[in-house]
Amino acid sequence: MNTPFQFDISHKPDYSFLTVQIPQGKTIKVEASAMATMDTNIQMKTKFKGGLGRFLTGESLFINEFTAQNGSGEITIAPSTPGDLEHIHLNNETIYLQNSAYVASNPNIVLDTKWQGVTKGFFSGESFFLIKASGEGDLWFNSYGGIIAIDVKDAFVVDTGHIVAFTEGLSYKVSRQGGYKSLFLSGEGLVCRFSGEGKVWVQTRKVMPLLGFLQRFRPSKRN
Repeated sequence: MNTPFQFDISHKPDYSFLTVQIPQGKTIKVEASAMATMDTNIQMKTKFKGGLGRFLTGESLFINEFTAQNGSGEITIAPSTPGDLEHIHLNNETIYLQNSAYVASNPNIVLDTKWQGVTKGFFSGESFFLIKASGEGDLWFNSYGGIIAIDVKDAFVVDTGHIVAFTEGLSYKVSRQGGYKSLFLSGEGLVCRFSGEGKVWVQTRKVMPLLGFLQRFRPSKRN
């Protein structure tokens, strides 16, 4: 079994900040540009991860690996999105993350992409890909807004813009909530219907309404 890293998450849930203690000779994988500080005995390597899937999502193509040499070392990690940060220790399990949620993990966690299909990708409001994280070890992921973990035992419905992550035991189908009028006029209407048994992590805010709110304050050209 992989020994979990010692870590601390501070400033939850608005501006979560992760501090990890890396034992001598051990390595942690971190999303590119997320490292804030590190001890001088920590060495960094950049590796290409995710292949074509990550390229098409528009997300970072690189994951940095940080290794403590000549003693243990401390690294601090700042996710790009203002919001919450969660930790899970996988025991030969699989979890799916929205494409921007990955923050860091044990090197034994395998990261891959899962094609949602054109319909699911379109209706989710995200990209056509999810990040598939599987194996044994620590995994950290973040959101815009706070994160709430919900145990699903039969069926559950979540607005697609609020989904952060879900476990492999759940099946899902994206559909409209109401008619096309609800979809295009009310801002509501796209939901993910989960079935089975597992866990879903939801975020308390959505990015698109924020962008819509900020749009009205942008300077506009006048004829």
